[in-house]
Amino acid sequence: MIKCHLSRVMGERKLKISDVARDTGLHRNTITLLYQETATRVDLDAINALCNYFSVGVADLFEYVPDEG
Repeated sequence: MIKCHLSRVMGERKLKISDVARDTGLHRNTITLLYQETATRVDLDAINALCNYFSVGVADLFEYVPDEG
């Protein structure tokens, strides 16, 4: 499973979904799905935009967690 840490990163910076959407040009729905960890796929351009915006690497936004069982 892939975990998304966008909500943590945004919380640390006290940002709202609308702030990130406006500043990155990404659709609000894309950010919401990542924030709530319900996204089933993510465009590489979106990952790039978020990494640039937050000045972080991909590993700071996403983490691989092996499935149990």
